[in-house]
Amino acid sequence: MSKYLIVNADDFGASRGINRGIIEAHRCGVLTSTSLLVNTPSSKAAAELSREWPTLSIGLHVDLPRGRNDTSPGWPWLRDELDQQWNRFEELMGRAPTHLDSHHNVHRDPRALPGFLELSEKHGLPLREHSAVRYFSKFYGQWNGEMHLEQISADNLIQILATQIGKGITELSCHPGYVDGDFATAYRMEREAELQTLCDVRVLAALEEHAVQLISYHQLNQRLAGVPA
Repeated sequence: MSKYLIVNADDFGASRGINRGIIEAHRCGVLTSTSLLVNTPSSKAAAELSREWPTLSIGLHVDLPRGRNDTSPGWPWLRDELDQQWNRFEELMGRAPTHLDSHHNVHRDPRALPGFLELSEKHGLPLREHSAVRYFSKFYGQWNGEMHLEQISADNLIQILATQIGKGITELSCHPGYVDGDFATAYRMEREAELQTLCDVRVLAALEEHAVQLISYHQLNQRLAGVPA
């Protein structure tokens, strides 16, 4: 059984700097897929930028309204919200997403998960952690509010490729980008460090050395759907 790796960037559409970084990580590096926030001031710019790079798979990165989950037990509004964001994605991109996930992985909440699963099953798309794709989340440069750039260095990613990417299909999530003032986030310098790592030529060499084949979610959906995880 072969080893396949989807490198997916969250937060496409969060800001122009993040948009630019994600495209660069695809153009110059190992990034194969990204997930689009559809209700931000930079969502439209992300969609327009992506048209220059048809090889980049783009999924829906659902971002639920802040605080609403605290005042609506059972989240009865969730289905309408998911449909709205799905429709907004199609309006921006002119097509359906290639995969589904959520900002801060809010779909893990047991009140939200049934709605996400329903959307996934309705459209026949993989939902993060609920498909044949194994989710690897440890390529991240901040723990307990402290920066850990060593976790997102090229050396550490090479070690991940050597020891953590097994047979089947794995998604490695990442958050590359350029820092700007358009997106309020504590994860700032780390984004540029991730971008540098994803474009490091040693990472490409390590993929070849360890027989890890890069694929996108589009390729998974079209050609590799039958590959077991």
